[in-house]
Amino acid sequence: MSKAVRNSPTHTVGHLPIRFGTVGSPTITPKSGGSAAAVACIRELNLDALELAWVQSVVASDEACARIKAAAEQHNVAISVHAPYYINLNAETEAMWLAGRERLLAAARAGYKAGATDIIFHPGSYMKRDPQTANAIALARLGEVADTLRREKIAVILRPETMGKRAMLGTLEETIAWSRQIESVLPCVDFAHLHARAGDGTFNTYDEFAAAIRLIAAGLGQRGIQHMHIHFSGIAYSAKGEQHHLNLADADINFKAFFKALADLGVSGRVLCETPNLEQDAVLMQNTYRRAYARAAARPA
Repeated sequence: MSKAVRNSPTHTVGHLPIRFGTVGSPTITPKSGGSAAAVACIRELNLDALELAWVQSVVASDEACARIKAAAEQHNVAISVHAPYYINLNAETEAMWLAGRERLLAAARAGYKAGATDIIFHPGSYMKRDPQTANAIALARLGEVADTLRREKIAVILRPETMGKRAMLGTLEETIAWSRQIESVLPCVDFAHLHARAGDGTFNTYDEFAAAIRLIAAGLGQRGIQHMHIHFSGIAYSAKGEQHHLNLADADINFKAFFKALADLGVSGRVLCETPNLEQDAVLMQNTYRRAYARAAARPA
């Protein structure tokens, strides 16, 4: 492993209120190792969270899930799952919704076997419906999925992700509203998506990041900010929103201000990196947050 990527062995992660990791296996994971090997690589990097990127389909066998869960327990790595992209809570036809529902349920069922506590998914698009109508349909369908998992005793948090294009369901306000109505739902807040969705370079200052965190706290209380699940990356965007992810060094996103806001406002949970270089920026994020957290902790009460 490159020394530029590895965290210093004197830096421990156990005392931080936020775990850091990657969405998808680190780039150093052996090709034949599978997700269990990715868990071991996360720990070798001195990170402690991994989001399984099941974004095309859910094909993990029960045996593979058992290996992932055992590795996560051995290495103290928190597991989440990114469900397939092809889910739309506002699908136009019943057949399209039923297919999407089965993908989300499959991700939750297999993820639970793999030790995942959180299932992240893209909530879909407005499909030319007005936002109020689309939100009502989305809420009913999300509640249906949550009820099914509750009956099956699959104890996971469903996390609709904030999205980076204005045509997509998934504003911060929408994800908070769904979470207020359904006990087993909380947002996955992608702050890069929120920056890109604005389309004009805004949502990129300490005050704007802090305002978003305070909005979550106002809507969901301590449950919202002490169990946050965050995606973060650099991002390219146009006036219409997100285009693609970028490494932090190549993007305009103000990551130092972001991690200062997390530290100052007492956020707990996980931050998962989605930049192209994955673990390199995950380590950078963790170290940036560690410094901000130390400064926040040193201030007089």
